[in-house]
Amino acid sequence: MPPTVSRATLIGLIAILLWSTTVGLLRSVSEAFGATGGAALIYTTTAILLCLTRGLPRPGALPALYLWLGGALFVGYEICLALAIGLASDRTQSLELGMINYLWPCLTIVLAIPFNQQRFRVWLWPGLLLSLLGIVWVMKGSGSSSPALLWQNILRNPVAYALAFIAALTWAVYNNLTRRFARGSNGVTLFFILTALALWLKYAFSDRPVPLTFDLIPIMEVLFVGLSTAIAYSAWNHGIQQGNLTLLATASYFTPVLSALLGSLWLGLTPPLAFWQGVAMITLGSLICWLATRRL
Repeated sequence: MPPTVSRATLIGLIAILLWSTTVGLLRSVSEAFGATGGAALIYTTTAILLCLTRGLPRPGALPALYLWLGGALFVGYEICLALAIGLASDRTQSLELGMINYLWPCLTIVLAIPFNQQRFRVWLWPGLLLSLLGIVWVMKGSGSSSPALLWQNILRNPVAYALAFIAALTWAVYNNLTRRFARGSNGVTLFFILTALALWLKYAFSDRPVPLTFDLIPIMEVLFVGLSTAIAYSAWNHGIQQGNLTLLATASYFTPVLSALLGSLWLGLTPPLAFWQGVAMITLGSLICWLATRRL
């Protein structure tokens, strides 16, 4: 690859690395500030940094359907993911919920069939099944994988699991809607502002909001997540425009593995073998779905 393409590809890969830190740090921040307060602080920081680096958003420049429906989907996804991780019963469960979120790549491809008339090969369906089976494997941990026990595990924290599944589906719908209706425009800065406002409203009207005590380490974590998210969006945009798109697309499907690894290290966890097997199945299933639609 030419040097400029290689550099742009490397910048795009940095975005994947930064995004992979999200699950572990979201959990860490939520433990300090609460699920809603922590998420509100993170998205406020990201929104401010995006405004400073990309300028203030202009809603009138965005296509109406992308602005209203795309904005609602984006805000819904970010809130569902942040609250799912924050509401996890413990750190181990937060990793499980993070992996459920990574169903979105294969769901994006599946939904592209009705949304964007995406053509596909027959092995797309085994790929989807493998990703779903990977979620079961992640949730079973070192215990039994019988349906009854898995269902009991979900019922111990149904809100968090429901939010994680809704997040995966919402982001898949957002991706397809953006591809079809955004017409090259980018409303990410505005959507982050709306996400932050929605979270602060939820925090303000909560029955028992967690008091925001500003200690040094949690504040540093908030700043890092906010900064890394802002950098990641800019880096990814640069990478896909000027870098090797095929390489970046392939690398993005390994985000669950990297996210699980970094999250485990940051949270001080040692997941069982079954967890890593499930992560590998999710990743492989997403890759199969992607390959089933290439060059069609």
